[in-house]
Amino acid sequence: MSATARPHPNLPPEGEGAKRQPALWEQLNQTAQAIAQMRAGHSLTAWLPTVAPRLRPGVQALSFHAARHLGRALALRRLLAQRPLQPPVEALLCTALALLAGEAMYPDFTLVDQAVQAARRNPRTRAAAGLLNACLRRYLRERAALEAAMQDDAQAQWNHPLWWIEMLRRDHPQHWQLALLAAQQPAPLVLRVNRQRAAAAQVLARFEAAGLRAAWLGSDAMELLTPRPVEAIPGFAEGHVSVQSAAAQRAAPLLLEGLQTSAPRVLDACAAPGGKTAHLLEIDPTAQVTALDVDATRMERVRENLTRLGMQARCEVADAAAPAAWWDGQAFDAILLDAPCSASGIVRRHPDIRWLRRESDIAQLAARQDALLDALWPLLKPGGRLLYCTCSVFRAEGADRTDSFLRRNKDAALLPSPGHLWPTLEPRGEPVGDNGGYDDGFFFALLEKR
Repeated sequence: MSATARPHPNLPPEGEGAKRQPALWEQLNQTAQAIAQMRAGHSLTAWLPTVAPRLRPGVQALSFHAARHLGRALALRRLLAQRPLQPPVEALLCTALALLAGEAMYPDFTLVDQAVQAARRNPRTRAAAGLLNACLRRYLRERAALEAAMQDDAQAQWNHPLWWIEMLRRDHPQHWQLALLAAQQPAPLVLRVNRQRAAAAQVLARFEAAGLRAAWLGSDAMELLTPRPVEAIPGFAEGHVSVQSAAAQRAAPLLLEGLQTSAPRVLDACAAPGGKTAHLLEIDPTAQVTALDVDATRMERVRENLTRLGMQARCEVADAAAPAAWWDGQAFDAILLDAPCSASGIVRRHPDIRWLRRESDIAQLAARQDALLDALWPLLKPGGRLLYCTCSVFRAEGADRTDSFLRRNKDAALLPSPGHLWPTLEPRGEPVGDNGGYDDGFFFALLEKR
């Protein structure tokens, strides 16, 4: 197999008449830089746009795969090269080991050959090309023995930091393994059908006519089973569909269904990038929605999404925890608080999150979540509802926050709520269940003011 072949479904295919694909060694060099940036504390999502467009699809697939298997790669690096390595050398070695130790993306010897080529063609790693070659070939020769030497290493087994594994095990004795296994799977592409502009049956028929496979998951959710860039999805430009995970699509219906108010005043307190804001308006076009976000750049994305969908909301760049700066004094009928969190529930979409977070972050985020709850509760009318949600699987950002809030506020009652939702492994394209079968991990608590 050539070094430019694409055997893995997550890598971009070679279409008829396509330009020659970049060599694997070139992509490996860029991927190693991505992993080095990640280990230095930088998000892959933020770094990947700096990669040349012709390399970006392959580098994204390779770097996401390497991030999913970095725990095992770090353990192997310690076994194979016990002396300190320069950061560029270590990043390239760990990248190659992660790709060898995970699901096969390339034949082993092709990958080793191209990793050595990458080292030789980079001035910062050229002197270590022989060491890299020796380590990778030793891994191929002694794979069984090296794997056995890691069998008691939890980080190598689960490819997550030890603190993350232990927190999950303590919080969710019945589900922790499921959450860790699901994090190793690429996330499906789930769409939300805009019920104001199209019906699910119409969207499915249009996809079928375009040769795309899709599956209706229930309510407004649909999984696109045929890979396609978002901008090329039929109906996306017209506002018929939006990209939003099935778990996140629970938020707007939970908040609005059963709310006995016409033209309700609704606050989306941490709105960017705007998926939930739009879904609120799709469900109830009469709603008077105020969308807040503290980040001006992210708020611009909310406005762009609303424009594409033909909807309007009051969009404010403001800190929801400081209402004196933006609140007009009129109480809200409903408040959606999708609070800043560890994002531990969406790690299958962003596999670098597990390596970017620190255990100390959780307590800091919990304090921020408490502050937001306490600041927004007085803005709610008696009889109104506040939906607290996070894309986290940790109790400290979910059930613990709700329990603490209820102890502090005797005028708050917990309505029937999903609590923690858990991601599924297989099968894909099936209707979602009450708490399992989702694409992401989430937490929901619906609170009513007495």
